[in-house]
Amino acid sequence: MQEDFLHYVWQQQYFDKASLRTQDGEQLTVLRPGFRHQDAGPDFPNARIRIGEVEWNGAVEIHLRASDWHRHQHHLDRRYDQVILHVVHTADEPVRRTDGTLIPTLELGPRLGPELLHTYQALLAAPPATLPCAGLLPQVPVITRLSMVERALLERAERKAATVLTLHEQLLGDWEATTWHALAAGFGFQKNTEPLTRLAKALSLSVLRRHRHQLLQAEALLLGQAGFLTDIDASDDHTAALVREYSFLRHKYELAETALQAHEWNFLRLRPANFPTARLVQLAALLHARPTLFAALLAAADVPTLEAFFRVPLADYWHAHNRPGRPGKTTELGRDSVHLLISNVVVPLRVAYARHVGQPELAEEAVNLLAQLPAEHNRLLAPYEALGFQNKSAADSQGLLTLQREYCQPRRCLHCAIGNRILRQNPLVS
Repeated sequence: MQEDFLHYVWQQQYFDKASLRTQDGEQLTVLRPGFRHQDAGPDFPNARIRIGEVEWNGAVEIHLRASDWHRHQHHLDRRYDQVILHVVHTADEPVRRTDGTLIPTLELGPRLGPELLHTYQALLAAPPATLPCAGLLPQVPVITRLSMVERALLERAERKAATVLTLHEQLLGDWEATTWHALAAGFGFQKNTEPLTRLAKALSLSVLRRHRHQLLQAEALLLGQAGFLTDIDASDDHTAALVREYSFLRHKYELAETALQAHEWNFLRLRPANFPTARLVQLAALLHARPTLFAALLAAADVPTLEAFFRVPLADYWHAHNRPGRPGKTTELGRDSVHLLISNVVVPLRVAYARHVGQPELAEEAVNLLAQLPAEHNRLLAPYEALGFQNKSAADSQGLLTLQREYCQPRRCLHCAIGNRILRQNPLVS
């Protein structure tokens, strides 16, 4: 059993409450269990408990064994002097505050229904490759599944928006610069997100803005600062021009110290269309073709408008090359790549802005863009589809992927509405 289970049981009051008494035999009534606290200090502040004839207001602390109080050094921590009740599975010893006063203890072990424990243990014991609730899903109404997937989707949007807002603060409130950094990271498409994130820091938008009108210079700045124009054979006119432009701009803006190296980029098991050089060329073309980034992405009303925003032509040279001086082919951003950028960059950016200006309707509009995108289908989503979960759009896919990563895989069933519903089937708590 995990301590998290006792937190859940106490929060939901899913235990036999008949004739509640402390370990000292005093009558006990739970008037308010308190509110779950995730930071340092007692687990459930703002609780209200009647013990005997006295009503207490304070905190409740939860442990599997009462002796964990001393093992966690709470008897030396004044923050725990506010604890009015120690709730444990097994009461193996009395506990005291820093001043030596005894803390009443409630032992829950004998009060937990066997059905509740069995269901909980079954969820935890499910094989890692399966959904823990797969065999119990028939008990769960479809509306509960849908609402949990939607909740997971919103949690994902909020988490990504929080990252954008942190970036926005670091960039001193500049939304255009924030968009540049977010787009650069998005163009990494996981395999090269980290070096592209560093490249955005090594090449400010203010420098790029001065030279975005010349596509060759935009390419030179990005490819050169990424390390792809150093120690190469300029075997054709375009490559020679890139090397020449970067050499001049590197000295002009003193960029040498922050430049990346070519070996820092990942080409392994990537198709040429996904090479980091291809992404940098596409990013240069986007910066060249779009005078503003943030305003355009914020104003786009639908997915077709956003698709048009990302659909920009490349210089003719790249139709026959995928790296400077190397034959191959670089294509414009594909539809799937654009959709990933909408999901992972545009939506979080717009949700972050909505939070910043206090307009929740803008956040709702941003998340609704995902409903216009096609669903993903992969090995992580297949088990959910097989169990009848809806997966008709990217909104469904992103919600399910978040459910899998944040709840199912780490077995956080106690925090999931689906797991909660299953546990509530216990006769003691229904």
